[in-house]
Amino acid sequence: MPPQPAPTPMRRAVTQLDHRIEAVTGHDIDTLWAYRDRGVLDEPHAQMVDRHRTLASAQIGVTFYLKLLNRLTSGEFSVDGALFVHIDRTVDHLAEATDARDAAAQRVLAALEPIEAAAAASMPDGPPLSTDDRAALLAIAGGAKLHEHLLTGRASVTAASGTRISYSQMQKLDRAGLIVRDTSHPVHAGQPVSLTDAGRAALLDARRTPTTHAPKSPARPGASPATPAQRR
Repeated sequence: MPPQPAPTPMRRAVTQLDHRIEAVTGHDIDTLWAYRDRGVLDEPHAQMVDRHRTLASAQIGVTFYLKLLNRLTSGEFSVDGALFVHIDRTVDHLAEATDARDAAAQRVLAALEPIEAAAAASMPDGPPLSTDDRAALLAIAGGAKLHEHLLTGRASVTAASGTRISYSQMQKLDRAGLIVRDTSHPVHAGQPVSLTDAGRAALLDARRTPTTHAPKSPARPGASPATPAQRR
């Protein structure tokens, strides 16, 4: 019998809590992971994403041992004592991986449920965040500075990514309480600009700007338009 194959690299595993996380944040999992890496998320959401990554990793282990068990019982190998030993060992590993996954899921739920409760209790309290404002906030999240040209006196914000944000847009975001400037630095030397907690929350507000939309299926000839089902 060939040796037990080593786990091969896999795409991010889908977990049983993905749909709940996406529903409450309005973003798909890959986007949330990217936001976490960029420092966009506030502490509760960052903790939830960190725990979700652990859950996804644990799910990979469960999937691996399920596939291995499938292979061992597929009829590919001779039915003998060695096969039974491999099957027993794989079942044990699968049980351990399942326990680890379930424990990780409980930790995700502990971080997710307060976020769901807060989302259910809160009400929209401002105008929708425009696409331009969202792009500006994302750029500022990666680090940005307000500069004033010594000769022209014109001010603008330059993000670490190289993105330029107009002074008028920065003022708009500032008035909305979404960003804050570090006024301890002079403008001509560059004042650091960062997101406030409200700015981070605005990027995660599912009711204002959902990230994903269900694709629309073309209607069949003669059929009445169907009402799209809402994802739960």
